[in-house]
Amino acid sequence: MPIAHPYLDLQVIDARAPRFNQGAVGLVSLAGVLTGWWPLFAVMALQLLLGLKLGRRWCLPCVFYFEVVQPRLGEGPLEDSRPVRFANQLGLTFLGAAALAGALGWQAVALALGGLVAALALLAAAAGICTGCLLFKGIARWRGTPLTDAVAGFAASVCADCQVLPARGGAEPARAVASSR
Repeated sequence: MPIAHPYLDLQVIDARAPRFNQGAVGLVSLAGVLTGWWPLFAVMALQLLLGLKLGRRWCLPCVFYFEVVQPRLGEGPLEDSRPVRFANQLGLTFLGAAALAGALGWQAVALALGGLVAALALLAAAAGICTGCLLFKGIARWRGTPLTDAVAGFAASVCADCQVLPARGGAEPARAVASSR
């Protein structure tokens, strides 16, 4: 299986990375619920927004995973990143609403929305059950939109004989090792 660059190959993602990010979102959101400090919801909403709009390099939990955790564990199985992005968009929406409710003084609404995000994110991190991802897949089926296999497409696009793969740590691209025929 080819190695996906965490910041350039955006159609796929290491399957453990979203769970790591969900753990971070869930823990910070849970801290917001337990302390009643709604700005924690705003911080996580901002992190999700930066990651979605500017890329994984701007998402602090993602950078920590890709720079510290993944080099020690190796790359996990790859998965399509579209359901994960959709789940992050839902998290951003709910955390943004929680932060807005907190800023407006609607503490109960803020805590309910933040608690929902905390519960679902921690469920996804602990058990691998991502409700946002499942919702994305259900909507795709309902619309009749086939989910193409982004992982297979990525693997096929990385032909060892003809592609230049970016080096993970350096500025110069590294030539892929050609398979013997």
